[in-house]
Amino acid sequence: MKPLRILTVAVMAIMLTLVVASCGSKRKAVKETPQVTNVDTLKQKAFLQKVTDNAQHSRFITSKVKFSVQVGAREMTLTGNLKMKRDDVIRLQLMAFGFVEAGRLEFTKEYVLIMDRINKLYLKVPYVQLDFLRNSGIDFYVIQALFWNELFQPGKVKVTDELLRSYTLEPGSEDAVIAMQDGKLSYRWLADNLSMRIKMANIMYNDKYRGNYQLNWDYEEFQAFNRKYFPTEHKVSFTTPDKEVKLGMILNYMGNDENWEPRTEVSSKYRQVTVDEILQRFMSL
Repeated sequence: MKPLRILTVAVMAIMLTLVVASCGSKRKAVKETPQVTNVDTLKQKAFLQKVTDNAQHSRFITSKVKFSVQVGAREMTLTGNLKMKRDDVIRLQLMAFGFVEAGRLEFTKEYVLIMDRINKLYLKVPYVQLDFLRNSGIDFYVIQALFWNELFQPGKVKVTDELLRSYTLEPGSEDAVIAMQDGKLSYRWLADNLSMRIKMANIMYNDKYRGNYQLNWDYEEFQAFNRKYFPTEHKVSFTTPDKEVKLGMILNYMGNDENWEPRTEVSSKYRQVTVDEILQRFMSL
């Protein structure tokens, strides 16, 4: 497969896998009313508090990344870099031939940036201009929580003690299911009963007319990192009624490098494309 085709497929797959699962919803946030649960309230709060306490408190996380992307029958492997600054930016850099940056995907609190460095194309838009993000309440903080292996609530900067009451908790023999429901949107997390670490996050949009859209994010191979444990293997799948995309990320050489510029400046040599062009390229894969 030519480098251009690899870049197009990989960037589109990563972008759409991470954010389109919520397409179609008209709700902006999950309701915060307390839910009825089948476990003791104090035990539920203690369990959920431990889950949130397991989150990384580092300001920076950086890592080399091995990507695997599968769109239908097409599969490919890429290398790259992941750079994250808490509450500020998430950046994925995709490398061609192992040493040339071919594409960049950057999430900040204000905008989403996609760059095709081979063809000098880019998309830079605020979240409010992306219907499939705005309508479902998915913003930078939800995307950050998925990358950082944390609970989230759409529309909220962080999960506070007060917001913990809006989750339900269903214990199991090995894992507990943490859940929220908001109309056609459902949110689920699977947490280990012993370690109380999040093993899976799931966002499901149910539509009996158009079919279901589902984003599933699995976390594996937890390793000690900054006195906490962090998953070094992420398996992401995005399923629509007629398409499935799978993305794997294996993190290596994790660190806390602060010596990088958290904002990408786009050269005037690049041509800006539209959201429709991005979606059309993805849907044609």
